[in-house]
Amino acid sequence: MSTSIRKIVTVVEETQVEGGRSVSPPTRRAAAIAVIENPFAGQYVENLDVLIAIGEELGGLLGERAVAALGIPGDSVESYGKAACVGAEGELEHAAAILHPKLGAPFRKVLGKGAALIPSSKKRGGPGTPFDIPLGHKDAAYVRSHFDGMEVRVNDAPRDNEIVVAVAVTDSGRPHPRVGGLTKGEIKGEDGLR
Repeated sequence: MSTSIRKIVTVVEETQVEGGRSVSPPTRRAAAIAVIENPFAGQYVENLDVLIAIGEELGGLLGERAVAALGIPGDSVESYGKAACVGAEGELEHAAAILHPKLGAPFRKVLGKGAALIPSSKKRGGPGTPFDIPLGHKDAAYVRSHFDGMEVRVNDAPRDNEIVVAVAVTDSGRPHPRVGGLTKGEIKGEDGLR
């Protein structure tokens, strides 16, 4: 690994009741989160290739951990997302460098597919800052039942010179979806949209 990882946190959330009604089977989502040193904290650097390479490494590592936490094969994952929170001495562009150019390919490889764009978010914060990992269906962005998010936080991160990087996966959409649109059963999975 080309970066210093201080901590990895894995979170699994299982919803068994929603709106007073049982959810059967329960919906589950998992996030794998890495707390890494920001090599460019406190300085402006034009070339962010180092962070892009870190993103590529984290895509596979965190993807594998999140899928393992759900205990399902990668190709059974239905939705995914990614997010990062930079400490006070970092830039939002540092999070973008990790999340966008190369993190996706190794993450998708763990899942066996992933035709849709991976939803993402980035923010700046201090230790314990909650942040949301947006979620969408991995093969068809128009599947409304899978528009969702997972809030995560690490109690002691990010420190000023750190970045918290997270990916999330689900085994289903939201509990009791009923807002219409393209259904999971109608997915073609060819263009990432439908």
